[in-house]
Amino acid sequence: MKYLSHLLVSYPYTVALFAVVWYLSLGFIPEHMPLNDVKFIDKWTHIVMYGGTCTVLWWEYWRRHKHGNARRLLLLAWAAPIAMSGLLELLQEYCTGGRRSGEWLDLAANATGVTLAAAIGALLLSRWARR
Repeated sequence: MKYLSHLLVSYPYTVALFAVVWYLSLGFIPEHMPLNDVKFIDKWTHIVMYGGTCTVLWWEYWRRHKHGNARRLLLLAWAAPIAMSGLLELLQEYCTGGRRSGEWLDLAANATGVTLAAAIGALLLSRWARR
């Protein structure tokens, strides 16, 4: 419980965005959306959703820590969101009663977003470390 309260205080935006990701991943999505005609809109949405959330995670991490722990960042800001994405895809496939489907390409798009966020975070770290 102490760890959860630490997360809420230290990473409020990240926690809120991950809650939104869970809600959007497991909630009801209307069949027809205005941008359904855009090719690969679903995959672009996944990339932006995970990339944006994980970029905020990196920002909150660097805001709270003077010295980064590369191993911890790799685990918590790269591997954990990808693993969570895989879990959500499995939950979509097997626990939503057919309303949602899990897709390997969604997982790949999520991993792409997380990896782009890691690249942005590493770039910001290198610039911040030079100061």
